[in-house]
Formats: sequence, C-alpha cells, structure tokens
Amino acid sequence: MSSKPLPYSMKDVHYDNAKFRHRSFFKVITQTLFTGKVKRDWQSCSTGKFLVLLLIFGVAYLMLTHTSPAHSVTDRINVKNSEENSIINGGSRLGKFLRKPPRLPPRLPPDEKGSNSSFGREPGKLNPGSKWIARQQSVKEAFIHAWTGYKRYAMGNDELMPLSQRGVDGLGGLGATVVDALDTAMIMGANEVVSEAGSWIEKNLLDRITKKGQVNLFETTIRVLGGLLSAYHLSIGEGGSNLINTGPKPTVYLETARNLADRLLSAFTSSPSPIPFSDVVLHDSSAHPAPDGLSSTSEVSTLQLEFNYLSALSGDPKYSMEAMKVLEHLKTLPKVEGLVPIYISPQSGEFSGENIRLGSRGDSYYEYLLKVWLQQGKSRDGNSTYLHDMYEEAMKGVRHLLVRKSIPNGLVFVGELPFGSKGDFSPKMDHLVCFLPGTLALGATRGITKEKAMSNNLLNFEDLENLKLAEDLAKTCFEMYSVTSTGLAPEIAYFHTEEFSEAGLDGGKKSSKFINDIIIKHADRHNLLRPETVESLFVLFRITEDPKYREWGWQIFEAFEKYTRVDTGGYSSLDDVTSIPPHKRDKMETFFLGETLKYLYLLFGDSSVIPLDKFVFNTEAHPFPIEGTFKRE
Repeated sequence: MSSKPLPYSMKDVHYDNAKFRHRSFFKVITQTLFTGKVKRDWQSCSTGKFLVLLLIFGVAYLMLTHTSPAHSVTDRINVKNSEENSIINGGSRLGKFLRKPPRLPPRLPPDEKGSNSSFGREPGKLNPGSKWIARQQSVKEAFIHAWTGYKRYAMGNDELMPLSQRGVDGLGGLGATVVDALDTAMIMGANEVVSEAGSWIEKNLLDRITKKGQVNLFETTIRVLGGLLSAYHLSIGEGGSNLINTGPKPTVYLETARNLADRLLSAFTSSPSPIPFSDVVLHDSSAHPAPDGLSSTSEVSTLQLEFNYLSALSGDPKYSMEAMKVLEHLKTLPKVEGLVPIYISPQSGEFSGENIRLGSRGDSYYEYLLKVWLQQGKSRDGNSTYLHDMYEEAMKGVRHLLVRKSIPNGLVFVGELPFGSKGDFSPKMDHLVCFLPGTLALGATRGITKEKAMSNNLLNFEDLENLKLAEDLAKTCFEMYSVTSTGLAPEIAYFHTEEFSEAGLDGGKKSSKFINDIIIKHADRHNLLRPETVESLFVLFRITEDPKYREWGWQIFEAFEKYTRVDTGGYSSLDDVTSIPPHKRDKMETFFLGETLKYLYLLFGDSSVIPLDKFVFNTEAHPFPIEGTFKRE
C-alpha cells in the first residue's frame, strides 16, 4: 500500500503559485523608487530627479518597442523562435534580460509527484482504476452467462446441469438458484435478472412452499429464507445500497419469507431439546431428525442471523426466540478450549462423538458466534456478550490446537482432531475452512479498516494475533489454487508435515514453490465452484486495503473462466483440478451465483457498497443490515 500524501489543499496551491508569480520590470523599478532610502535621496537632488525621469521614459520606450501583440498560436510560436534565434546569435542583451522567467508549477506532496492524481488524495484511491472497473464488469458478465444458462435450461429448478442442459431439484424444489442469485443481481445492477427472478418468486414460490415436501432446515434457511430477506432489504434501498428495484413490491419477499419461516419453525418446536431437527416437511409443517438421529453442529448454529432479522422486520419475536435458544444452550455444553464436536443430538441436546474440525459440519458454528454478536449493533448488551466470549475462546483454541505449518516452506494451515484433543492431529484442511481468514479479520476490526482501527487504538493483542493468522491462512488458501495445474483449488488438501507425507500426490503445477507442501489425494481433487477463499479475499481487502488480495481474486476468476465456463450457458464443477483439460462434473451449485461471483464483484468494486461495518453477510453471502441501520418499510 502506498503511504498517504501530506495534507494539501487548493489554498496551498494558490499560495505556491503566488510565490512564483512574475512581477514586471517596470513594477520592480517603481516599487524600489518609491520606497525606502532611494526615495529620500532622489527627492532631495535635482540631478537625481532628472536622471530618474530619463530612466523611466527610457524603460517605457524599450517596453513599447520590444513588445508586440500575438494574434495567433502561429504568431506566438514565430515570435518565440525569433527571440530564441536572436539570443543564440548574440542579439539584444536587454531583450534577453526582459524576458519573463518560466512560471514554476506548484509543489506537490511527495506521493503525488509524477502522478495524475489531484491534491489531497492517495493516487490509488483517487480513481478506482479502469483495470478494476473492467474486471468487475467481467464478473458481472460471468454472472449473466451463468444466469442465462440456468434460465434457458433449468428455470424453477434448484440447480442447472449445464452439460446435459437440464435442471435438477436437490434442495427441496424451491427454485434455490433463483432466490440465491437475486440479491447478487441487485448488487450488480443486473436489472433484467432482478426482474426475471423477482417475477418468478412472486408467481411461483409461495405455491411451492405450501405444496413441497421435505427440505433441510439449514440449507433452506441460509439460501431461500436468507435470500428473500436480503432481497427485501436491498429492494427498499436502505443502508446505502442505492439499488433500483425492478422486481415486485418488496413486501412480496418479506411475506414469502415469513410463510416459509413459519413452517421451518416446526424443526424447533418438534424437538424435545433446544436443538432443532434437521428436516422439515413444508406442506404440513412437520419435522423429524436425520436418519442417524443427529444434527450437524454447524447446521443448528447457523440459523440465527436469518431468524433474528425476520423478527426485527416483522415485529414478531418468536423467530428469534427459537433460534437463539440453540446458542444459549450450546453455551452451557462442555468444550475443548472453545472447540466443539461436529455432531449433536436433538434428542439429548448433547454433543455426539469427539471429531473437531472447522471444515464441513463444524465451520459456520464459529462464524455465527461472531456474526450474530455483530448483527446486534448498538443494541448489544450484557446478555449477548457470551457470544463474543465463546468466539474469542474458540479462536484461542484454534491457534493452540489446530494451527500448524507445512514443510518445507511453512504454509500456515488449520488441521483436524478426528478423535478429540487426546487423539492424533490430522493435517487435513477442507476448502470450507477458507472462510476462517475473513471471519478472523472481521472479528479483529469489526469491519472497519485496519488503519482506522490502529489509529483509534481499537486493536488489542488478541485482535492483532487473529489478524496475522487471517493473512497467513489467506495465503495458504490462495496457494491451494495456484499449486494446481488448473489454478483451481481441490475440495480437500493435506499438508506435508514431519509426521505426514505422501509422495506423488501434488497439484500438478511443478513451477509452484509450494508443490511439495500441499498433498491432494485422488478422491479430493474435485472443485465445486466454492466461494470461501474469495470471500476471505474480499473481507481482507476491505480491512487491510492490500491490493494483493484483488490480484489473487482475479487469478482465481480467470481460472474459473478458463476451465469451468460452458459455452451454451452456465459454469460447471470439475472432477480433477490437477489435470488439463479437467473433466467437467455437470453441476452448477447455487452458491456460485449467490456467493462466489458476488464476492468477486464486491472485491473489485468500491468499498462503500455493502460496507462491512453496516452489513453482516450470512453464510450464503446474503447481506443483512446491522441492527440500528434499518427500518421496516
């Protein structure tokens, strides 16, 4: 990052210009004559008076005969050339003496020398740069291409299969891609998509909700309920979003969200404990546990942002009350330095097993501890501090028990404890863990820039430790991409340590410095178009303002464009990121439109759009306003 320029205003510029403003020879003589001792001397001497008058007339004569009007640019050039020739050839010394000195430019602050920036602003911040504007536009075009394929072949289905050009319902048949993509289109200003998605929701979604069968509580909450609530907020143009609503009336989104949430509440009310069941049957508002009787810890603890916001909008506290009971109960359960197992029983309300990880089934538990606390904004009180306390304790546990470095080059990674803290450490890291750098950075500064937080003495030792870990982990997450032949990350990576090594399982890019640090097993080489790394790059760029995060994001986007784009419309997951050309998997996940492309677009854009100190993103990248920054329509 470039340092800030010195304070400099137009007043300073005018002052500098004035210091070099030319005074005429006549003015110099007359000011000298009429001031000081010279004036007194010539006034007392008749000869002096005569000589002064002679000098004045002589100077006037020379000025009149030397100066001629210039009537055109060509005349001025000719006069200039004539003067220069006369001087070169030994012409009039007096003419040379009388020529005006060049006007010096105003002095610039050190950072602005040689730049085109205006005064008082950093060169990098004066103009977002045509490069990043163009790159942001490329992301929008990719979003339109993805939506076009979905609309053409799968409109109303949950997801697109772009190779076979058909739709599939894997998330309950609620048109998940439509709802997941809607607020992305709003943020991008893709008004045609907003209109198409909004019209579909208005005509079809409520009917689907009342007639559909089983859905997963977690997936439906974060994608569909979250998408509807975010679209509602953005469509009423609050919180500095400045978006144009080309869809239905905003109340359509809110009323549909409330109808859905009323049915999802059965997962909470049907359970004998504060832990909700995992599955809901929408048409009769019933719920039941998963076949093995267990719920994922991350799933039951990643519902609160959505239900809290719905209570705030509707004025009905029941949604928030049911969801917050989960976190209040989890507070009472035993933990390992703040870390928790990935399964929990709705029947007993107790954790099941000892498997501890920040990948699948564990990840967003830690994310929501922080974000639910942040969501409460100025209304935070003593009753919610337990969330921040749990988050801080967990991050200390992560640093102590899960963070290691690879060999030979020392990449920082987060591993797993499959058999608890007394069992062996596993150097396995899901791509899903790459949410953590963004969460750590957000927790350190509460969404403001690091520079501002530092200048206001807002960062304690723990914050600085977490921010350093965030940057180290972001580097590792990026190298999980750049170490492969395609430039795209695998679903899971292992790291070479003194205790763990497997030969012949590298990413394929032999020129990478970290080719021997990262191990990619054959079963883990697929890429699902996941968003976690670009999410963290977005947050870290907003907080640190370091342009490398943008550059890394652009490299990732280019790899997506090169290897996952399907010409007939849409983008596809890949089977193996280490081989070229990679085999496509024929699936475009909803989160590619809802998260991956949204975060890339925001990464390349202005930081005033969806600012991190005024919005909190749910785990599906749907932004909700922090309490105190919104109102009901």
